Parts: sequence; C-alpha cells; structure tokens
Amino acid sequence: MVTAFEAAAPPPEPFDALACDLARYQAARIEGYARLCRARGVDVATLTSANDVPAVPTDAFKVTRVATFPAEETRITFRTSGTTIGTRGEHPMRDAATYDAAAVAFGRHWLARDLDKPAPVVVLGPSPAVSPDSSLVHMCEAFVRAFGAAAPLSSTYLVDEDGVLDLAAFDERVAVALARAEPMLVLGTSFAFVHFVDAVGKASFDLPRGSRVMQTGGYKGRSREVPPAVLRADLARVFGLSERSIVGEYGMTELSSQFYERTLFDEESPLGVYAEPPWARVVPVDPDTLAPVPHGTIGIAKIIDLMNIESAVAVLTQDQVRRVGAENTGGFELLGRAPGAPARGCSIAIDELLGRSGG
Repeated sequence: MVTAFEAAAPPPEPFDALACDLARYQAARIEGYARLCRARGVDVATLTSANDVPAVPTDAFKVTRVATFPAEETRITFRTSGTTIGTRGEHPMRDAATYDAAAVAFGRHWLARDLDKPAPVVVLGPSPAVSPDSSLVHMCEAFVRAFGAAAPLSSTYLVDEDGVLDLAAFDERVAVALARAEPMLVLGTSFAFVHFVDAVGKASFDLPRGSRVMQTGGYKGRSREVPPAVLRADLARVFGLSERSIVGEYGMTELSSQFYERTLFDEESPLGVYAEPPWARVVPVDPDTLAPVPHGTIGIAKIIDLMNIESAVAVLTQDQVRRVGAENTGGFELLGRAPGAPARGCSIAIDELLGRSGG
C-alpha cells in the first residue's frame, strides 16, 4: 500500500478488507484482544467493515503487552513520555521497516515533496542515542536520513541529554543554509518551540526561502502552554515564514502512522485540518458508547492504522476530533484532549481486554 501511494497508484486491496484481516490475525494471537472482541459481541470471522473493528485504548498499552509475537523477538520498543504521572505505555515491534517506510512516504508527501535535493534538517530535540525509545525521535531520524543533507549529529539534534537547546548551533546551520540558498526543514515539538521562542525573545532566525517547520505534540507539563494559533504566529515571526509553512503533525507512540496539515501544498486547506494516509482512518466516536458520531460532530478519535500489523489495528485515543469537508475525502480537526477522567467507553474496553469486571 505504501509503494502504491508513492507511485500515485490505487491501493492494491480495499481498506476495509485489510483492516478486518488484521483484526482476525491479531485476535488469533493476542488473547486480550480476542477477549475484547468477544465482550463487544464481535465475531472477527464475519467482520466486513473497518469501523466495526474493536479498538484498543491507548491506556491499555500501559498495563498489558499488545503484540502478536513473543517478547524475545522484540527488536525495538517505543515508549510514551515519562513526564506525566503513571506507567509509560509500550509499543513493541519485531521490525521497524514498515513503520519507517510509511513515515517517510507520508512525511515526504506533506513536508518535502518539492525538494529536489537533500536539505538541511534540524531537530529541536534529542538524538536517537539520548532517546532510543521515542517514536518521534525515531521518525525524525528517518527524516534526517531520507531528506537531509550530510551534517554532524551535534548540528542536527540540538537538545542535549540535559534538555538544553543549542541556539549557537542552530544559528550556524541557518547561516550556512542562507549562504547556499538551501531551504531548511526544522522539526520539533510544541514545548521545544515554546522554549525556543522564549529564548529568542524579540530576535529572529530568518530561514532561507522555501523553508518549512514541522510542529508536533503537546506540552505534558514541560512548559507553559500556548494556544496553537499563537504558537504558529510566533514561529512564523521568528523564522520569517508564512504561517502556512508551519505544518502540524499528529501521531502517537501507539500508532505506526502519522497525520499532517495540508497547509504547505494546499492553499485551500484550512489551518488545523489534518490529512490521513490511505492506510489509516480517523473515526470520531461517542466517548461512552464508542459508536461513530455523525459527520461534523465532535467525538474521541478511534484510529484504524493498517501499519499496526503486529499490535492493534484499531486504537482508541482520548483526543477529541471532528470530521470536516467532504464525508469521504475531507480531513479531521484535532481539538485537544478530552477533559476530565478517561472516557467511560475507554475504561470499559480496558476492563474487557484484561478480562476483569467493569462498569
């Protein structure tokens, strides 16, 4: 499916058929998932619609192993941030090749499809050596390899093991790129960019013409929170770019796919609306019943991810979303975390997956 996307060809198989096949494969190998399907009254043998595939809540990744293979075959484990209270979620993988192929293909499409040669890539974050279990750092490393011009690690990953941002190294990379008239790609999280803006103050680092910024993730208590529109305006000012060159990315440890704002390449797309790759689908659902809500209605995100081959093809999040535009070809708005305690539907689903009584 990724190869077909890169070739602008139709998917080799229907989305729903693949999602249902994966649900059957996972239910046969993950006892907890089979238990969840039974509790939901879903016979995986007769599934025909991806929307009917039971979803595993993201919190379940904190309390049980979600994988189709034995622990000893694990090659890499991505873990959720350790900055919030509670156990870190884990997403083990036997092989990251599928993850990498999908990430690079869709990342290139919305961040770098117009670049005709490797570009200077700067990550306002730690190196893979410092954060080897971060899916975001892993993705950024894949982008550095796929899109990036050769550069030392010390001038590519600009946050050290103590969390200190190297502004001098960033200034040097910008100066070289300006001298060569090379568009830059700057990757970072919201909290990293807030610290960057605070450190820069009224100064600016005008990037070369054609540069773009990928901004992702929340704050998780690491910095003051800034409304998305304000942060976008601040980054546009600091980097001397149009606000449409600040591209939002949405992903999470429990997924193998990512979603992007269309702003860099689609002048008609509103800010804050995210596109899905052909191998993933975001379905807003009622937080109590977990049933899909009408088009245009806010729900929590049930994400069907065909790249989650050996974990959970359907994942239930605590993020609020709303479908916009045409019902089958539009995108979705990301509206932040659902307020309060985990949704009742998520809590019940965890109980069902673990085989304990819930209510």
